[in-house]
Amino acid sequence: MKATSRLLATAAAGLCLVAAATGCRDSRTATTSAGGAPQVKIMIGGIDKVIYLPMKLTEQLGYFKQEGLNVQLLTEPSGAQAENVLISGDVQGVVGFYDHTIDLQTKGKCIQSVVQFADVPGEVEIVASTKAGTIASAKDFKGKRLGITSPGSSTDFLTQALAVKNGVATQDYTSVKAGAGATFIAALDNGGIDAGMTTDPTAAKLVSTGKGKVIVDMRTEEGTRAALGGLYPASSLYMDCDWIQNNKQAVQKLANALVKTLRYVNGHSAEEIAANMPTDYAGDDPALYAKSIGDTKSIFTPDGVMDADGAKNVLEVLSSFSPNVKGKKDTVDLSKTYTTEFVKAVPAA
Repeated sequence: MKATSRLLATAAAGLCLVAAATGCRDSRTATTSAGGAPQVKIMIGGIDKVIYLPMKLTEQLGYFKQEGLNVQLLTEPSGAQAENVLISGDVQGVVGFYDHTIDLQTKGKCIQSVVQFADVPGEVEIVASTKAGTIASAKDFKGKRLGITSPGSSTDFLTQALAVKNGVATQDYTSVKAGAGATFIAALDNGGIDAGMTTDPTAAKLVSTGKGKVIVDMRTEEGTRAALGGLYPASSLYMDCDWIQNNKQAVQKLANALVKTLRYVNGHSAEEIAANMPTDYAGDDPALYAKSIGDTKSIFTPDGVMDADGAKNVLEVLSSFSPNVKGKKDTVDLSKTYTTEFVKAVPAA
């Protein structure tokens, strides 16, 4: 028995050497700070995007601390990049679009949305004003250079969906990695792209300066239904299924904090919300930043609960163009892509 124990100890030490970069952590269980607070790292696919505002606002309002959580918010410019660090176990959660949970299930990964921020994308397709005469809708995508945050991102998914729905094959236009914010604005301004998919505050800046014109607006339920045939639940907090099951108390605390923020967003003006955000998010135009929040804030749910019909529509949309989903649509188990267990257990206001 002693010899066996020594062998096991040696094997464990070897595994630690192999996993030195991760500190030999067990990513299935939340670590705690010196004070006993659960530590959670969350990657956001663009922390300053209004569609993901609830995460930073929750931190600003102190709701994570009220729940006894030590939450570290990190940022990547694209949801596709953010999901990679979740799969590798470097973070415990991602704030990105729900559609990634379906895409990843077709690749053998179990990822669930635990708090659904929005029932619509909050995205717009915006065309350079100089090209507005030739690109009036998605029917005009053929032969154009279209900006997305990165390949495999939700802006890429949505662009493909709009093209296919309007009779344009995905190979008939060129996708250009344009990022968001300043890089997207520069790409549209210098002719690197003819049009592209983006969010506020980038959209607000382009429209206010006259450099861009919105041709598809998915910041409203009406606009989303017209573009995608139904609701399209988008921004959410999603996590690895095993981590959720092994850390239910921590996940519940996250849900408590985030639903409290969603209630705050639904009960306060854009100006009040903007006043609670970091000042650098507004740049040199606080009024325009508040307007961008006002243009987008209606996307946010008041309770974080997934719309079941909306989830079904996301699957339908993805299956219309995605090689990953097309042949596996009937095998996708939507019940494993989201859970309402935690948001429905949040105490009443």
